[in-house]
Amino acid sequence: MLDIYLVDAFTNERFKGNPAAVCLLEKELDHNLYLKISSEMNLSETAFVYPLDGKSWSESHRFSLRWFTPKVEVPLCGHATLASAHVLFRHLNYPGTKIRFESNSGPLYVSKSGDMITLDFPAATFRKVDPPDELVHGIGKTPLETYLSTDYLILLGSEHEVREIRPDFPVLAGLDIRGIIITAVGEKADFVSRFFAPSAGINEDPVTGSAHTFLVPFWAEKLGKTEFTARQLSRRGGTLYCKLAGERVEISGLAITFLEGELKL
Repeated sequence: MLDIYLVDAFTNERFKGNPAAVCLLEKELDHNLYLKISSEMNLSETAFVYPLDGKSWSESHRFSLRWFTPKVEVPLCGHATLASAHVLFRHLNYPGTKIRFESNSGPLYVSKSGDMITLDFPAATFRKVDPPDELVHGIGKTPLETYLSTDYLILLGSEHEVREIRPDFPVLAGLDIRGIIITAVGEKADFVSRFFAPSAGINEDPVTGSAHTFLVPFWAEKLGKTEFTARQLSRRGGTLYCKLAGERVEISGLAITFLEGELKL
């Protein structure tokens, strides 16, 4: 049996933010078993964590961390990293205030101050591009500007436009890209966004921490500032507090547990 927690990330209200499953392991599993568990959980991401160096949960200073959608393993996930840190701090009584995760994106550092958890991720690099026809058709609107990193980023004219987009997900699923971000200046936040990843089995992700490694340096260039309050405008919604620190992005938020259980294999 494995301990598993379901956590709402980037919120302090249950049934808001982005839910992630956090599965605690003693060692690596077979790759197909990761996929089976993630498919069974059917959340945008399931995180798998275990302590390295042969130490206990409370003694280790390094933890392995992997993330899976119901269909694929992904190289980086913000909300499931925040959820994993929340489980370590809240439920496993991790004694420090800083955690190092070893991941497919390299070492990731997470710190805690009070109830706020801060992710320290590498900032994305990006370039301006012409939007492919499939992207414009899939979004249903011609972008003001389009940029490319591991995702497409589409700049729209207002928060209202971001809210009103109704994507054609089968068309977007045909793009050879991880996901599509749409964004605009916010009415009550510095900027707002939504994130679509139908090719990874996630039509719309509720709150996407990893997308903010792209959004934060993008808006830093646009707005000439380095600290932001961001809102993701999914049905569940979520709030992120972000800072550009050189080539790193700090993404802060709250989390709350809504289920504790045991996974029977």
